[in-house]
Amino acid sequence: MKRRNFIKSSAVFAAPTIVPSYVLGQGDKVAPSNRITLGLIGCGGQGNGDMRNIMNSAEIQTIAVCDPDKGRREGAKNGVEKRYAEDKASGTFKGCKAYNDFREITESKDVDAVIVGTPDHWHAIATLSALRNGKDVYCEKPITHLFAEGQAVYKESAKQKAIFQVGSQQRSDTRFRIAAEIVMNGLIGKVKEVQVGLPTGKSTDIDGKTAQPIPDGLDYDLWCGPSRMLPFHPKRLHWDWRWCLDYGGGQLMDWIGHHNDIAHWGLGMDKSGPIKVEAKGFRYPMKGMYDNPIDYEVISTYEPGYTISISNRHKMVERKGSNMGTKWIGEDGWVYVTRGYIEASNPEWIRESFDRGPKKAYKVKGGHHRNWVEGILTRKDCICTAETGHRSATPGHIAYVSDKLGRAIQWDPKAEKVIGDDEAEKLLKTVNYRGDWKL
Repeated sequence: MKRRNFIKSSAVFAAPTIVPSYVLGQGDKVAPSNRITLGLIGCGGQGNGDMRNIMNSAEIQTIAVCDPDKGRREGAKNGVEKRYAEDKASGTFKGCKAYNDFREITESKDVDAVIVGTPDHWHAIATLSALRNGKDVYCEKPITHLFAEGQAVYKESAKQKAIFQVGSQQRSDTRFRIAAEIVMNGLIGKVKEVQVGLPTGKSTDIDGKTAQPIPDGLDYDLWCGPSRMLPFHPKRLHWDWRWCLDYGGGQLMDWIGHHNDIAHWGLGMDKSGPIKVEAKGFRYPMKGMYDNPIDYEVISTYEPGYTISISNRHKMVERKGSNMGTKWIGEDGWVYVTRGYIEASNPEWIRESFDRGPKKAYKVKGGHHRNWVEGILTRKDCICTAETGHRSATPGHIAYVSDKLGRAIQWDPKAEKVIGDDEAEKLLKTVNYRGDWKL
């Protein structure tokens, strides 16, 4: 019986006759032949990092990696085989396969779970292929490049009853959980506004109009996939794809799934969203091949009456590098959190031992990656589900439409529809893929 189907069925019956050792959570006693088999799609720095962290769980064994860049996939493959050298020597590990095409992994009956660590423009297609083939998925943020893709992903995840984790790892950090609980329990009083500080966009003097030689071992056509095939340039490829709106969403979408995700968590908006979104002060590069906004502000209005301002211009606290993070401001106080730092108007609130009230935020033990593994074992939702990740990124998707049209967008968060603006609705929901690729 297929591993993940066995896990599902074993949760239904009180006493299954045979339970694999990885279901029982036997830690380092788990036999390699009983481990959850893992495939990695996208072998860049983030994907590789996710894989290495997840491989720290003894219940996991990576058996396949995929990337259209041969150098990256071979590097990932070699790293996996080095990690499992003892298992390979004993014959309990048959080696790690390296593929060019992600479908070799998503359609494989030997793979139980998949990491999607690709550039943003590949998230939806790779994820949907994995979900429709019965895989559990760990997908990097933002969950998708386009709004309609996000809807498709979270609905398919629910349909398949998949265990889905978005790579918004801040939710698994103690400081962010404490900050969210302070807001959840009303310690700052009625929320008046929220500031979400993100990085400034990127620019370059390189025009990128003349195609450079495509490196040996790179399937550039497949790398571009559903998006436009722009003239090849290495500064559009690894990492720097973020600044090209055909492949990423600039710093706005690269970070909205972190700090706006935390803002939504504290406000109880994981399955909801704003009622109005307006883009303000979007400033784009005057030259060069990057077309992401350098400066930007997104004003989202929520039904309780407060606003969230997402911008690269915020100064959160008086310290170096203080433009990043999330700050909730209420009638009775405030709380600010970013990576490695938390501060509040009442210092008592941020003590771990302080009783912030009856509302307790999801508390992760063992880290964000381990939370996904435990979800696979127990069939319990992870801390950042597909819908949560989609909702966190939604104001950014709408903001790009608002900026293009030059007007505020009225939004129905329950129906996920634009109100009274057919042009905006069409722009938000349209998916134009290149070639034969389909959602």
